[in-house]
Amino acid sequence: MENTSLAIVVPCYNEEEMLPSSLPVLLATLNDLVARNKISADSKLYLVDDGSTDNTWEQIERACSDHQGQVVGFKLSRNRGHQYALIAGLENCVGDIIVSIDADLQDDPSNIEKMVDEHHKGNDVVYGVRAARDADTFFKRATAEGYYSLMRRMGVDLVFNHADFRLMSRRALNAMLEYRESQLFLRGIVREVGFPSSTVEYDRQVRVAGESKYPLRKMLSLAWSGISSFSTAPLRAITVLGICASGLSMLMIVWVLGIRLIGDTAIPGWASILAPLLFIGSVQLLSLGVIGEYLAKIYNEIKQRPRYHISEKRGSIK
Repeated sequence: MENTSLAIVVPCYNEEEMLPSSLPVLLATLNDLVARNKISADSKLYLVDDGSTDNTWEQIERACSDHQGQVVGFKLSRNRGHQYALIAGLENCVGDIIVSIDADLQDDPSNIEKMVDEHHKGNDVVYGVRAARDADTFFKRATAEGYYSLMRRMGVDLVFNHADFRLMSRRALNAMLEYRESQLFLRGIVREVGFPSSTVEYDRQVRVAGESKYPLRKMLSLAWSGISSFSTAPLRAITVLGICASGLSMLMIVWVLGIRLIGDTAIPGWASILAPLLFIGSVQLLSLGVIGEYLAKIYNEIKQRPRYHISEKRGSIK
């Protein structure tokens, strides 16, 4: 066990208020595991600045200077988003086992020890799973749980109530890094990799400083990215929608003819033209929108552009 090196990867975006609180906790966790021979002394903390506009990078530089050999910092050339900052850290870290955790520490670092223990039992992937969502608002809790249920119905294999707090072995990480798509949804890709896995349940903490970096707009974007990356159900739904639209159109035709032949109150031409036109038009627009989203993903993939660029690095990864 003592020969197992651990890398803790932390994506950071505008976390100048949070890092003074989270860095000592993460370093204390790392040092405690080393002291009790759970991990080797060459284990490190990797901080990835996702193009922050505040003093996040300056704090990371200071941490690398104050804790040489233990803290490594990467600065991305521009803001790329949480998933890209995380993959940047995962691709450039060194360690036998790798834990990813957010800088706000709402995912309690004390559970890293449980993850390490699960790994030593033979698990390549250990998922941090929230036991409850008491810290969330009713809206966020309902939408999150509804999203996981929707993904399962669409055939997407996800761990319920798991985000990006997880441990991976080196072989599991190397296998995951073979997935080169530019539209990242890591919690789905990790499940695709396979390998023995287990879960560790924990209670999510309340953020003590700063603001959440996942407002509703970003949450919806990530949700759609997960659906469109791992399920073709929306495309199949278009076929079903087209069949239903055809059936309803036939019923409307029968209804329009009935009013025209039986009654004498209908305004000539209004129903037979307007109703089918609006209905079929809305179905076509919806279908084109869904198809366009998938075409956009194909367009982004075939360009094969780099997912990120590292502009600065501090600390040694050896």
